Amino acid sequence: MIAFLIKRLFHALLVMFVISVIAFAIQDNLGDPIQQMVGQSVPESEREALREQLGLNDPFPVQYLRFASNALHFDFGYSYVFNEPTTEVVLRHLPATLELVFAASILIIVLSVPIGVYSAIRPRAWLSRFFMGVSIIGISIPVFLTAIVLIQIFAIGVSWSPFPADTGWGETLNGILSTDGGMPAYGRGNPTHVFGTWYTNFSSLDGLVYLVLPAISLASIMLPLFIRLIRAEMQEVLQSEYIKFARAKGIPMRRIYFLHALKNTMLPVITVGGVQIGTLVAYTILTETVFQWPGMGLMFLDAIQRSDIPLIVTYLMIVGLIFVITNTIVDLIYGLVNPTVKLTGKPA
Repeated sequence: MIAFLIKRLFHALLVMFVISVIAFAIQDNLGDPIQQMVGQSVPESEREALREQLGLNDPFPVQYLRFASNALHFDFGYSYVFNEPTTEVVLRHLPATLELVFAASILIIVLSVPIGVYSAIRPRAWLSRFFMGVSIIGISIPVFLTAIVLIQIFAIGVSWSPFPADTGWGETLNGILSTDGGMPAYGRGNPTHVFGTWYTNFSSLDGLVYLVLPAISLASIMLPLFIRLIRAEMQEVLQSEYIKFARAKGIPMRRIYFLHALKNTMLPVITVGGVQIGTLVAYTILTETVFQWPGMGLMFLDAIQRSDIPLIVTYLMIVGLIFVITNTIVDLIYGLVNPTVKLTGKPA
């Protein structure tokens, strides 16, 4: 275990080094931060003096070494726009993004596992075919379109009357197809302060209501993928020899499905899931923009528009760190789910 952790730490440092070089290398193509800081009316001489003061005229290796030296102390510089350390700006927006990703992950787990298992056990049932059809549509629809549709239906409301309104049955069906809206679809509301820069929406019902539409929208990206993955892996496991042997021994089917088969199904699901959690953090850019959710994604877009290069680089470094940590945790979970998997890479 210790050897594995040391090896993963080395890999993590290598990955973070590559991310830092790439993020720092593209900064010259992100715009002129001096123009965003001082505007158009400031003379060119003052612009050059400010550029020299910020070290923007130094060669790239000098700038990168200065950045890397400070980054070892978790100091990524000052935001040009907020005029405060970029880590403080990111940490102020990080809780909102993590809560959104956590809520979406819960929805994905709670829905994908039972739906995927049911679709594998009864592949010809009409409900299984319905789930598979919806999952294909879900994979094809971009997240921002899903978010807009959810806002229209549940926040603004829809009035649709295709059936005769002067009949009792028509009025009932029209009522089913129409929605009154009213759900919040802008911002976080009034989250509860926990400590420091952490404000949470999980402490009250009103806060959870603000999470519903953004979480469903974000979960719609990965939910169809996980449903189809669990279904495919479960079907493959159910055809294996040890499952046939378990059936021959007379073990109850419920025990076979949810103890023997599902446990072996989850290993590849965990592999994909670990990577996709990091992807969800990246996809929050679109979700947070549509719902104006004050997280890191919305902050990142604002930093791009204002050419706040230190804040952009800090965001990329933090997201890269989340990927690295998530993948390491996934490797550790391997040994818990399947003891035959050796973390050291040696044969079992």
